[in-house]
Amino acid sequence: MILAVHAIPEADRLAAIHDRIALLEWRDGRETAGSVARQVKRNDQAAMNSTAGRALQAELSDILSDHPVIKAAAQPRRFSPIMISRTGEGGHYGNHVDNALMGRGDRRLRTDLSFTLFLTPPADYDGGELVIHAAGMTQEVKGEPGHLVLYPSGSIHEVRPVTRGTRIVCVGWIESLVADAAQREMLFDLENLRAALRPQLPGQSAELLTLDKIIANLLRMWARP
Repeated sequence: MILAVHAIPEADRLAAIHDRIALLEWRDGRETAGSVARQVKRNDQAAMNSTAGRALQAELSDILSDHPVIKAAAQPRRFSPIMISRTGEGGHYGNHVDNALMGRGDRRLRTDLSFTLFLTPPADYDGGELVIHAAGMTQEVKGEPGHLVLYPSGSIHEVRPVTRGTRIVCVGWIESLVADAAQREMLFDLENLRAALRPQLPGQSAELLTLDKIIANLLRMWARP
């Protein structure tokens, strides 16, 4: 499942995020790539260990982990540390697959889902589309600031070359409580159905109680805390 989410709708919050990004220091993005991906990665990665970087990482992590649609779609167990990527003219990230496991020790996680949060207006740069290759289809995404795309980490994907301007995005990964993608999608469908029915039915209606029971029991069967 590839899902688009309006994660940060507030213009003032986006402006504050851009102010914090202006304070970041940058390094070669190949330092954070695996051995294969390093060969096709040409961008900059923000150093997130500075005061500005840690503050921005905490703010974005809270926004994304609290978002109801992301929670319903991903069933997150934990998030990777947030990264900020900058791609200028001539930069790109060729076809690659994200590492299945990231981090070390207690912070090690399985990458079930990847996300890209767009931070630059698409009119400010040419190229730079996120391209996700799924079975039988190819999806191109070039989102407005504050829009996020959530997609399977096991898919082949790329960032097309930027030919004008600068593209800045936030990227990260999610380990889900429910490792199976089809099971996650069923739970997401049921959560959406419950949200649609709540305004129409009494809270203690037999229909809503039955739906609550189904969702809870499916999580008991499928979730691995």
